[in-house]
Amino acid sequence: MSRAAPPREPLRSRLWRTLRLDLALRLIWRSTPGWTLANTALVVVQGVLPLANLYLLKLLVDAITRALNTPVPPDHLDDALLYVALMALFTLLGAAISLLAGLVGQTQGMIVTDYMQDIVHARSVAVDLEFYENAEFYDTLRRAQREANMRPMRIFQGLLQLGRDAISLLAISGLLLSFSGAFVLLLLVAVIPGFLVRVRFSGTLYRWQRARTQTERKSWYYTWMLTGDWHAKEIRLFGLGDLFIERFRQLRHQLRSEQLHIARQQALFSFVAQLISTLAIYGGYALVAGRVLSGRLSLGDLVMTFQALQRGQGYLQNALQSLAGLYEDNLFIADLDEFLNLEPRVISPARPRPFPRPLRQGIAFESVSFAYPGGARQALTDITLTIRPGEKIALVGENGSGKTTLIKLLCRLYDPTEGRITLDGIDLRELDVLDLRRAISVIMQDYVQYNLPVQDNIWFGNVAEPPDPTRIAQVAQDAGAHDVVARLPHGYQTVLGRMFEDGEQLSIGEWQKIALARAFLRQAQIVILDEPTSALDARAEYEIFRRLHDLTREQTTIMISHRFSTVRHADRIVVLDGGRIVECGSHAELMRLGGHYAHLFELQARHYLS
Repeated sequence: MSRAAPPREPLRSRLWRTLRLDLALRLIWRSTPGWTLANTALVVVQGVLPLANLYLLKLLVDAITRALNTPVPPDHLDDALLYVALMALFTLLGAAISLLAGLVGQTQGMIVTDYMQDIVHARSVAVDLEFYENAEFYDTLRRAQREANMRPMRIFQGLLQLGRDAISLLAISGLLLSFSGAFVLLLLVAVIPGFLVRVRFSGTLYRWQRARTQTERKSWYYTWMLTGDWHAKEIRLFGLGDLFIERFRQLRHQLRSEQLHIARQQALFSFVAQLISTLAIYGGYALVAGRVLSGRLSLGDLVMTFQALQRGQGYLQNALQSLAGLYEDNLFIADLDEFLNLEPRVISPARPRPFPRPLRQGIAFESVSFAYPGGARQALTDITLTIRPGEKIALVGENGSGKTTLIKLLCRLYDPTEGRITLDGIDLRELDVLDLRRAISVIMQDYVQYNLPVQDNIWFGNVAEPPDPTRIAQVAQDAGAHDVVARLPHGYQTVLGRMFEDGEQLSIGEWQKIALARAFLRQAQIVILDEPTSALDARAEYEIFRRLHDLTREQTTIMISHRFSTVRHADRIVVLDGGRIVECGSHAELMRLGGHYAHLFELQARHYLS
């Protein structure tokens, strides 16, 4: 995270100075331009309608007053009935528009929510692997996931509400000003304290949530462990359930206590603001009553002014609350903006060079060194290695020696800290990233078990082509997975895993065969197998490598394995220790050398013989 555009100044000062409402509006407009226009038009109509009803109420009261104070001419009754009919019509119209606006808003909200999920997913995939090894990134991701679904739409709805209330408030204020400017002043006194309280505690809550993001993530980590299948066996075998439940409770108690403390403070300040508001509004009522009793206002004016004060308070209160809400949403939309502004460092050049097909010179690591971001030690140091086209290379060494890191660099999940990696003399950084990765077929030791149909599990190895059942069955046969699939109730359409209904769970070895089939599906120039048969028995392992030798005859193959029986037939064996290449040669050459490889081989052989 620290390597990806750190803030130029403290976050709070930037937020006070620059509103990010434009980000939300851009996102809303891009996802739903038509619905945005419809929603805006409905807001304008909703803002004007209340004034019409309020004025009709005044006319109705005045008509009734005249009818009571004079001989009853028929026209007064007709006027009153007309005003009632018009009020009923406008009320029905308002209800219909309100229902329509609700439907439009609900539809738009669902579309925007899905669109925001798409954006978060796309950015999550686009950022470099190094971000996923940084705790600060997970805080940023968590905040983005929390805010992406609701904040943009809340900002848009807040602006619509503000616009609707502003239209109504302007009309009401003009009406009240025709009687006295004191009424408008009383309205301001009634609502501004509540607005200031909302703004103050919006900032307090935002800062608290930002500071407690990691604590919240930790609580949900315990939930994930307690409710998911990944940890289920070990939690039961080691009796960790009660411990994890108690830790979850402690974290939630801390979060709840701090949040309730903020809520209690806000409630106290809100009550004081409500007290001021009540005194101001009822002071306005007293002022109106005095003017009616002195004969300066009619009974219709009394009713209309009372209603105007009441509604004006509501409109102004809503408008200021909308502003406070927009301020709060702006604080949180900054978290989404922070996430969306993360930029990957491993990117394709503006003018990438064509990928060499076929490879003629091979792969070259030229004085390559690498340290993981934030790491205290070098994972690789001064690696120089050339792999010829079609050559079978085995990487061996103890855990942490740098084998998998070397593969990550070749796949350009990271770039070297020093040195360079080339294909036919072309630096990997000069190639298109997608082209490079399409040319490499990989099965990592931590391969994914997709809880999806068998066909998908294998087809994911080459989604650039439509799924071909015949080809999928063939690579499953090559990987030794076809017999496993044949025993499943729905064959290649059987859902694997227990996450969904009717899913079939496989053994670790069977899952590994499915992963191997996935790697075989891609017709790649370079095949990388990181511990490809660690979960298979000796017979299955022998059969896989016999097929692998035939299948990859024309391909460059790099294999990582701790089983020396699987690597001894490689063209060359590269031995790594402490991030450096310490030996390189065939099995026979390394055994004659009697060095690090020979020592490890003898240890393993002794283990099998004992």
